[in-house]
Amino acid sequence: MLLILALSVFGFANAQKGTVLVGGNIGYTSTNREFQTGKNKNNQFNFSPRVGYQFNDNWTVGGEFVVASSKSEFEGITESKINNFKAGAFLRYAVPLSETFSVFADLGAGFQNEKNKVNSAVGASESKADGFYAGVTPALFINMKKGFGLNFSIGGLGYETLSYDNNGPDVNSFYFNFGKTVNIGVSKNF
Repeated sequence: MLLILALSVFGFANAQKGTVLVGGNIGYTSTNREFQTGKNKNNQFNFSPRVGYQFNDNWTVGGEFVVASSKSEFEGITESKINNFKAGAFLRYAVPLSETFSVFADLGAGFQNEKNKVNSAVGASESKADGFYAGVTPALFINMKKGFGLNFSIGGLGYETLSYDNNGPDVNSFYFNFGKTVNIGVSKNF
């Protein structure tokens, strides 16, 4: 709250028509859990840059991609590695609340790919899937200085499909996760 209050004292210019938006998120999670039967370690990494063109004072269109990787190990018994890749486009509508704060909603859609490798005492297996994704994410932008700012979101609404090779399953996922996730990103308008 103090940070938001301090930032609201400063007045900086919002992004304007004809500017280029560059931004994204980066994340890392590491979890260690102990069970009666052993320890479970899980590491996750994701990187999601985006570039867009603000063709109107309120509208931005651009491209996005996500690279994510996770590794899970259950005390030498089972090891699983999952690599994800997403590439698509987004459309953003932003409404300035003041010279420092704006709210916006991103509509994104595109292609996704997943590769999964599992090694266990029973044997090894690999799977690959392709699909599509679409989602809407509302967020808050805080303009720090000259178009450089922070983006805050607390979830969104989305739909994803994955179709696995070799007669594997087709997976369709719908999510509504407002208040369950927190994302903080950085962006700059040039």
